[in-house]
Amino acid sequence: VDEEEHKDTAAAAAEIQQHLEKQDNIPLNIAITGESGSGKSSFVNSFRGVSDDDEGAAPTGVKQTTSEVTPYPHPNYSNVTLWDLPGIGTTKFPAKKYLKLVGFEKFDFFIIISNTRFTENDVKLAQETQKMKKKFYFVRSKIDNDINAERRKRDFSAERTLTEIRDDCVHSLQGIESPRVFLVSSFKQHWCDFSLLQETLERELPMKKRDALLFVMLNINPEITRKKKKAFQSKLKYWATLSAAGAAVPVPGLSANVDAAVLVGAVKHYVHAFGLDIPSLKRLSVSTGVPYTDLCAVITSPLAAAEITTELLLKVMTQLVGVVKLIAAEEVSRLTLTAGIPAAMGLSFTITYTILNAIISSLMMLTGCLQRVMVCEQISSST
Repeated sequence: VDEEEHKDTAAAAAEIQQHLEKQDNIPLNIAITGESGSGKSSFVNSFRGVSDDDEGAAPTGVKQTTSEVTPYPHPNYSNVTLWDLPGIGTTKFPAKKYLKLVGFEKFDFFIIISNTRFTENDVKLAQETQKMKKKFYFVRSKIDNDINAERRKRDFSAERTLTEIRDDCVHSLQGIESPRVFLVSSFKQHWCDFSLLQETLERELPMKKRDALLFVMLNINPEITRKKKKAFQSKLKYWATLSAAGAAVPVPGLSANVDAAVLVGAVKHYVHAFGLDIPSLKRLSVSTGVPYTDLCAVITSPLAAAEITTELLLKVMTQLVGVVKLIAAEEVSRLTLTAGIPAAMGLSFTITYTILNAIISSLMMLTGCLQRVMVCEQISSST
């Protein structure tokens, strides 16, 4: 391979890397607003997959804790930020000037939260948001408190209780055409409408913003994980091409290390998005009541609940017999130097594509196992 071809290969690889980085850094800004005590901060934490007492969590408590517009970036995806806004209608943030004071232009959509009935100020905010051509969504929070309070009654019916709450909320939103109200618990995300809310937000976002939201969505139903798998697979060709570019350099042993280095970044992304990293699993344990050790017992992949390193990935790669044969063939073709490099590039592409695709499928299966655990917990807690 002459110098010009090396330059062309390097330029193509740099362009692909730039494209991937650009895709991973599309900004998404979500405004969370509501009156003091409505559960905004807990919702912000829940949506970001953090506990109220985690470092970097939005402060919660009985006192008014949100007095300024406060950004809370997602811990794994800093391009996604939830903004905890002060309640509308306070002295500092009067209803008429609210949108201007909080800087509405930067937000992609608004989530309006209440833990009781929605107020006149909530309706005004929704109407003004609509005038500004922004989407808004009503969230009735702390549903777990309502269910637990009603459970003490002899004729308790969870379904009837939820219907009554939803109807009451809709009734309080006079002036809003066909209002949608999502009933959620920030501590029991697999209850009620948390999953429906996530899916609705993702579906109604502009196409270029959807993946940004998709990757931070909680894995509380199979449809979400299927969408994540599809999004990951759509980018496999880029990661594989980066690997092939590494194979263009005729140095024996180099490509396997390049492949592993390329894989580390991708696999970390997959593990975080599927909620299989240690912090995510521990939070799942807290929210479901299932012991952390029991959740880990469901997990069979060495990549889950582990630090993703080059050494770990090389170990996983050697466990895939077919991939090992491809790596050996790649190194043999590389030894023929110039004549073998096109073949080595093709093999390197195939190796990386095959490994990543297998990892995506296996991690999705593990997430499905955890979802079944959540369903079992939901059934047992409702009986």
